[in-house]
Amino acid sequence: MPLNRRKFLKKSAVTGAGVALAGAVATPAAQAAEAKKGPRPSKRYALTVMGTTDLHGHVFNWDYFKDAEYTDTQGNAQGLARVSTLVNQVRKEKGRGNTLLLDAGDTIQGTPLTYYYAKVDPITAKGGPVHPMAAAMNAIGYDAVALGNHEFNYGIETLRKFEEQCDFPLLGANALDAKTLKPAFPPYFIRKFPVKGAPPVTVAVLGLTNPGIAIWDKAYVQGRLTFPGLEEQAAKWVPKLRSMGADVVVVSAHSGSSGTSSYGDQLPYVENSAALVAQQVPGIDAILVGHAHVEIPELLVTNEKSGKTVVLSEPLAYAERLSLFDFELEFVKGRWRVESVKASVRNSNTVADDPRITRLLKDDHDVVVAYVNQVVGTATETLTTVEARYKDAPIIDLITRVQEDVVRAALAGTEFASLPVIAQASPFSRTSAIPAGEVTIRDLSSLYVYDNTLVAKVMTGAQLRAYLEYSAQYFAQTAADTVVDVAKLTNAGGRPDYNYDYVSGASYEIDIARPAGARIRNLSYDGVALDDARQFVLAVNNYRANGGGAFPHVASAREVWSESTEIRTRIAEWVTAKGVLDPKDFASVSWTLTRDGTPVF
Repeated sequence: MPLNRRKFLKKSAVTGAGVALAGAVATPAAQAAEAKKGPRPSKRYALTVMGTTDLHGHVFNWDYFKDAEYTDTQGNAQGLARVSTLVNQVRKEKGRGNTLLLDAGDTIQGTPLTYYYAKVDPITAKGGPVHPMAAAMNAIGYDAVALGNHEFNYGIETLRKFEEQCDFPLLGANALDAKTLKPAFPPYFIRKFPVKGAPPVTVAVLGLTNPGIAIWDKAYVQGRLTFPGLEEQAAKWVPKLRSMGADVVVVSAHSGSSGTSSYGDQLPYVENSAALVAQQVPGIDAILVGHAHVEIPELLVTNEKSGKTVVLSEPLAYAERLSLFDFELEFVKGRWRVESVKASVRNSNTVADDPRITRLLKDDHDVVVAYVNQVVGTATETLTTVEARYKDAPIIDLITRVQEDVVRAALAGTEFASLPVIAQASPFSRTSAIPAGEVTIRDLSSLYVYDNTLVAKVMTGAQLRAYLEYSAQYFAQTAADTVVDVAKLTNAGGRPDYNYDYVSGASYEIDIARPAGARIRNLSYDGVALDDARQFVLAVNNYRANGGGAFPHVASAREVWSESTEIRTRIAEWVTAKGVLDPKDFASVSWTLTRDGTPVF
């Protein structure tokens, strides 16, 4: 969809025009009188830019999966209602007219609240509701929000409707129309802050999103949008903003600071490039960092061209923190100059919910609580993910069994119907549980927290082996004669749990005494050693199918089927149809951890 020029100009254009005054030359007497008075004190101005990121649909301090107030061992609190209270405090301290409020993306996906208003009672329906995140952020008074990659999870139509409902621009200088290569969203936002007795301070906010969208939401954006690198686009836009009179340039970037990419070399752009932007592009004063879900109160990066310090800050996700950039400016030689920038974070657990936000969103919240507590079946025993990252757990087998069944049914009657179907799944959570007795939608949703959809890809036995070897890098090499510490056994090289895959259907051992790349042992299918040339259909989530996690072969494998229904929904349908959730209907032991052939557990 092309850029809405009217909306862009309304929300982003600089208002007013600078006027150059040519003063008459002072007389000698006037010059002498001025010298006698001494130099005038310079004009100064203090500006505070506040920022959140990776809100992921958290309005309240509520855990929809546990049907209870959110708690964790660190004592954190979540939700925009808390952030609103912090924002009100800062505005009272600094003066509302001296503050900006920004966000660095990933807003409309992540909780049953956001899922409900995207899929169950969608905002795109005729006469549909206002998205709760738009309602909350409008009420709090956000000034601009950068696009996150999860903004695209429900398709461009949902994103555009959300954009329409927001009183602030969604920024994405590197989200381009694939045909025209022009910005598909406003690249920047500019605001002037009046200063008594001096020209206004002009602040420009450049929004940048993540290039990985091209992989992770390929089904929605391919041929419609393209996402070049952050450094490249910042280098294009920052000089333009400065030439337009920006005294302060802030970047809101949905990109971490580590310089790493989860998608390997599948894209020529860095996923987590915020620090590289600071280092390579002169003219930036501060960067609000997002995407990585880490807390960085303040990170100082020296720009290699100007030698100036750029201040970065990333507040913790889910509205657990609020970043503050405190600017001190001085009016020198006819223009405003940034004298200093300091960053810090404020903790949402230090305040109570803003009752104004609570009242505004209570009805939406109550509807979703009722929805997730619907009973869809009965479990014969408790199933948990506590040990799922290092043992083949029945609760993960439930996911793979559902995926296998859906793909088999979809391929019936096609040329691929005779191929064996196998499936992948990851242990997303370490705390999910389906209790014995009544099973609700929230129980099943906690098992599959992402809004992934299902794809079928054709893979060979040799490719499957390489896929499993790559997955097995998740385990730390552990000698056969050492004690196994499960706390140190997984996440080798910093790999997150969601980038470790089970594969059902096949049978194999992962020998963790061996080095990475040589761990898969006794790989077989249907009791027979795997034939490298044999073809399989892999039922795989769209994130992995499009290259997320950089698993080998899967992104380039032939796709034979896909759908837009979430895997989470398919699990709920499967359980509802069965009525009874009994491990004998889906559980199997496909893999075991070994050391020199001896099982670890």
